[in-house]
Amino acid sequence: MTNGTRTEPDSAYGPGSSDDGDIYRRFLADLFGVMAYGELSAFERMSSDARFSPTLHDRTVLGRLAVREYEHFECVTEHLVKLGLDPEAAMRPFQPSVDAFHDRTRPADWFESLMKFYVTDAISDDFYQSVAARLDPATAELVLGLKEEAEPAGEVLEARLQQALADDPRLASRLALWGRRLVGEALTQAQRVVLERAVGGGHLQGPAQGVYGDELKTLFAELTRNHSRRMSRLGLTA
Repeated sequence: MTNGTRTEPDSAYGPGSSDDGDIYRRFLADLFGVMAYGELSAFERMSSDARFSPTLHDRTVLGRLAVREYEHFECVTEHLVKLGLDPEAAMRPFQPSVDAFHDRTRPADWFESLMKFYVTDAISDDFYQSVAARLDPATAELVLGLKEEAEPAGEVLEARLQQALADDPRLASRLALWGRRLVGEALTQAQRVVLERAVGGGHLQGPAQGVYGDELKTLFAELTRNHSRRMSRLGLTA
C-alpha cells in the first residue's frame, strides 16, 4: 500500500510471469473454493442451531446472520463463475477437511454453538484481511467486501456472549476451554489444508516455498494473538 493506493502483490501469492499467472489463478480457485464452502457450512450450521436458541429474539438474530452467510456464499460462487470455474469443483477438495473440523468440534449446547460461531467468524475475518493484502485490487475488494457490514456478525455474537457470561458466570471456565479448543483445531486444520494445496498442489515451487512458509507462520501467529485479545474482551483466558 503506497500513498493510499494498493500495489500489485509481490509475495508468493501474486501474479508475475505467465507461469506465475497460472499459479495465481489456481490459487484463486482454491481461495474462493474454501471460502465458498466455509460460508455454506456456516449457513447450514447457524440456521440449524438457531432452533436451540433460549429465546425467540436469539433465534431471530441467528437466523438473520445465517442469511448473511448464504449471501456471502452466493457472492463467492458468482465470482468463481466469472473466473470460468465450476463452484462445486472448486469447493469439493475442501469439503472433507471442513466437515472433519465441524465433526471434531460439535457444541454441547447453544452457548458452545454461539462461541463456535464467534471464534470461526473472527478467524475468517482475520484471514480475509490478511490475504487481501496479497491479492490484485479487484479481488481484494471482493474479499474485504464480504465482511463490510453495518452490523458485523462478530460484534453481534460478542455482545450476546458477554450478556450470557454476565447472566451466568459459571459459563466462563467452560467457554474459555471451548474457545482454546476451537482455535487450536481451526489453526491446525487450516495449516494442513493450506500446505497441502499450496505446496502439494504445485502452487508454490522452489524458493517460493520458503517465503510462503514464513508468511504462513506470521499469519498464524497474528491469528492467535487476535484470538487472545477477543477472549480478553469476554473476560476469558485464551
